[in-house]
Amino acid sequence: MPIRAVAYVSEAGPAVAGDPLGLRSGKLDDLVDDAARFNRNAGVTGVLLFDGARFLQYMEGPEDGLSVAYSRVVGASSHAGLIELQRGRVGNRRLPFWPMRWLPTQPEQLKILACADWSGFAQHSGDEAPTETAMDVLARLVEPYAVAA
Repeated sequence: MPIRAVAYVSEAGPAVAGDPLGLRSGKLDDLVDDAARFNRNAGVTGVLLFDGARFLQYMEGPEDGLSVAYSRVVGASSHAGLIELQRGRVGNRRLPFWPMRWLPTQPEQLKILACADWSGFAQHSGDEAPTETAMDVLARLVEPYAVAA
């Protein structure tokens, strides 16, 4: 079964904005817990990066599950100004270990990732590329957390 993916950025809504560690209100944890429950049943995995003001989410899974999960994202009131960075087929899952997890990130890191090349969800191996693709940057940001997964 082909695996598809989607990546987007958006502005956090007032319930979570200004809380980069998601500790004050618990709203971010509640949102992610709800998404993880849904995604587990839909076969979707992914990560949500949050810098205190903006989200960047990468999610992957079978077409039917991903389509429904992403439609929930698009309709969510927890954010606004959603911009889709890329959508398409990926060869293999990149984040098989989390139905959904949020990770804190610095605004500059999120900006670098959002502005990186998302074309085809390409990821380079080793020293073959002089510039990092978006998937290279995402892998670098997620790796310290994935080891503990």
